[in-house]
Amino acid sequence: MLDQGHQCAVGAAGYGVALSTRENQAGLVVLAVDDEMAGLDEMKYLLGSNSRVGRVLTAFDAAEALRLLRSDDPDLISRRDDDQSIVDAVFADVSMPGLSGMELARVLTAFRNPPALVFITGHEENALEAFEVGALDYIMKPANAERIDRALRTIEKNKAQSAKGTRALEAPAADDDEVIPVELAGTTRMIPRKDVRWVEAQGDYARLHTAEDSHLVRIPLAQLEERWAEAGFLRIHRSFLVSLPLVTELRMSSSGYSVVLGGGPAKELPVSRRHTRELKDRLVRAPRQGWGQQ
Repeated sequence: MLDQGHQCAVGAAGYGVALSTRENQAGLVVLAVDDEMAGLDEMKYLLGSNSRVGRVLTAFDAAEALRLLRSDDPDLISRRDDDQSIVDAVFADVSMPGLSGMELARVLTAFRNPPALVFITGHEENALEAFEVGALDYIMKPANAERIDRALRTIEKNKAQSAKGTRALEAPAADDDEVIPVELAGTTRMIPRKDVRWVEAQGDYARLHTAEDSHLVRIPLAQLEERWAEAGFLRIHRSFLVSLPLVTELRMSSSGYSVVLGGGPAKELPVSRRHTRELKDRLVRAPRQGWGQQ
């Protein structure tokens, strides 16, 4: 149910558009998708109540969401003409009749300028698949204002960085520790990024190494390298990505350089020649950034 600060209009196609009376023209344009009215109303209220959001559009299923994104809405047409994402973000449920949330996500990633994707769902078992299709966040129901704001803050930051010509899609901010869903004996376990010491390439997969264990995830090392760059992870070898704050030693031998990682049992990993200069530069800058402290 909307509060007095919002009003809702229903379009001819049946979808709703929640407009904030704050008239925040610079705010984010977001699309909420849920086939359950109660869930859609709650999502619409949480998004529309947030000061980062300027406009909330809603759709009752994935097919309707796609129709809305291709509609003749003047604001959406203007965004397309300006080579922007049609909406800044899509907040979607996973389980919906017809096209599921995951199928919607795969369609959206094919857009020239795909919107950020956030799942709000009661289905924990889909977290790994959500990560694989590039979801920015995965929020379990019932969602709350703080959790929604955290996702919107990341979306807002990514939009600003994109406008400055940096990467259009970034990982969550370094102070918002990302969690990685991994499958273990039929159970999905959430591994905090801060617990990962190094990542090892294994074909199209990557193995996350923590102090206690290792976990295989279906995501290429190159993608994690890009997503986690701002969180202090650096590629040191074609097969290894390391957490710079955990580097305790840089060793040189007749065969080349290697690093030793702390944060658990000492682990030595090779450094390829092509990555040596950047590693040295980053380690020199590390004290100023608070890295390398145990």
